[in-house]
Amino acid sequence: MTDILERARTKVLDDGEGLSYDELVEVLQLPDDQIPELLQLAHDVRMKHCGPEVEVEGIISLKTGGCPEDCHFCSQSGQFTSPVRSVWLDIPQLVKAAEETAATGASEFCIVAAVRGPDERLMSQVRDGIKAIQAAVDINVACSLGMLTQQQVDDLREMGVHRYNHNLEAAKSYFPTVVTTHSFEERWETCEMVRESGMELCCGGLVGMGESLEQRAELAAQLAELGPHEVPLNFLNPRPGTPFGDLPIMDSADALRTIAAFRLAMPRTVLRYAGGRELTLGDLGTRDGLLGGINAVIVGNYLTTLGRDADEDLALLTELKMPIKELAKTL
Repeated sequence: MTDILERARTKVLDDGEGLSYDELVEVLQLPDDQIPELLQLAHDVRMKHCGPEVEVEGIISLKTGGCPEDCHFCSQSGQFTSPVRSVWLDIPQLVKAAEETAATGASEFCIVAAVRGPDERLMSQVRDGIKAIQAAVDINVACSLGMLTQQQVDDLREMGVHRYNHNLEAAKSYFPTVVTTHSFEERWETCEMVRESGMELCCGGLVGMGESLEQRAELAAQLAELGPHEVPLNFLNPRPGTPFGDLPIMDSADALRTIAAFRLAMPRTVLRYAGGRELTLGDLGTRDGLLGGINAVIVGNYLTTLGRDADEDLALLTELKMPIKELAKTL
């Protein structure tokens, strides 16, 4: 274990090759006093293979609550007693949210729906929403609508969707503990169809759900195998009324090790701060993560939880001399 950082420096920083599962386990086992060196290496990898720019994104829930799936961390499941009720946004609200997101300097706006997969009504509303957003504001539109058919993948691409989000959520070996209403393989299939369509694939996971250290390494290795353009890294924010509502908050040192490990597994991937970072890391840890491999952030609130004020994140990026990535149309 003592030379894992030296080996990672050669393999990842110099050669641009991600660490293997066994090597990621070693990284996650590093003692606390080696975290600063680990974060510095991850930062160096990010700067060399991704550059200094940070991609900023806002997200909005088109359809909130009432989801038929039983993801144990999620307060939008209709199977739990969580205080989230089904709500639909209208098109003017979507456009307003996109305009507010663009005003922060963000280049990406993601429309999210709490569903197993989109039905005709949802696809129609997404189509109308994207058309209205594109007419009103210059921003890339992403979607997260659950599991897709090949026809739906093709339709979203034709609508002009730039990126599609569908997280693996957890390592394959831990997935049945997290979700029972669909399989890891079903999620993987949607991700492969999206990637092969030409849309950018955004696929990440959630840590701090009671998984083992080895299963965190497994998730990072499986994401590296899938090869998404972007990996959002979420930290469990236990939601009342969900099966994971009483789990403890992830230790901040473990969270920082995880951030660095994901960067060392995927040296060229957009690694995005997502939900739970405020609770798990706080202000100081958020800074450490940005200097430890993170190169994208979601600004503002998340789907059912509050985030940091967008101005705070933008001010931190300015302080760290990390320029915001400008809008680049790819379709």
